[in-house]
Amino acid sequence: MPVPRRFDRRPPERDTTRINERIRVPQVRLIGADGEQLGIVDINDALKRAQDADLDLVEVAPNNKPPVTRLLDYSKYKYEQEQKQKQARKHQQQVNIREIKLRPKIAVHDYATKKGHVERFLKHHDKVKVTIMFRGREQAHPERGRALLQKLFEDLGGIAVIESAPLQEGRNMSMLLAPSKEVDKVEAPAADGEAPAAEAPKADGVAKADAPADPAPEADAPAAAVPEAEASATDEAPEADEAPAADDAPAADDAPADAEAPADAPAADA
Repeated sequence: MPVPRRFDRRPPERDTTRINERIRVPQVRLIGADGEQLGIVDINDALKRAQDADLDLVEVAPNNKPPVTRLLDYSKYKYEQEQKQKQARKHQQQVNIREIKLRPKIAVHDYATKKGHVERFLKHHDKVKVTIMFRGREQAHPERGRALLQKLFEDLGGIAVIESAPLQEGRNMSMLLAPSKEVDKVEAPAADGEAPAAEAPKADGVAKADAPADPAPEADAPAAAVPEAEASATDEAPEADEAPAADDAPAADDAPADAEAPADAPAADA
């Protein structure tokens, strides 16, 4: 049976800075609005000065004796402090620790894959914890793990520094790598090398845009075909004219007329 949770009756956290009437000491060391030292004054006198200047009496060093107070606009002061903390968090670089685990008898391709992961982590400015896991009789040969870690460090090409030397704890041996200053130098040439690659598609696009201009001469092909059609029509025209010449059959019809003449000739002789 689950234990019922008790209701939290504690009030929400509030600002612990004491201001104005919350300062309950007889005397305070007072600092003016412009930073001038006004010395040790009575608390009532300090509150009166704050009211006259339309400012707040803020306790800035409560552990001193007497406590140190200052005349200022507390709302504006609190806002400025929040902005400073926000800017500090923005510029703060968060370092993550990644872990890569290897075996003493790791294969060549697996080693290359693991090494690529380590390079990627270091280029993102993360620290990498490389762990060698021993099993069984492999624990009797820790020098193989140290040799593998040293080989990995040398293969990284100077983009890493050894922050923690190889240390064996039980069945595992670990080494901590941190990114070196060479990481930024490696990334800069890589960024420069990507610029020509980005321009290549643009050049291809220009070539493709100019490509439709080449088929333009094909439009002249029908124009060239027109003379051929006219030539064929011209060649066929004489054949049409020659056809009536070939049909001059009257020459054949005249032949019987000539043949009848000799038939009449014997009749005349008779």
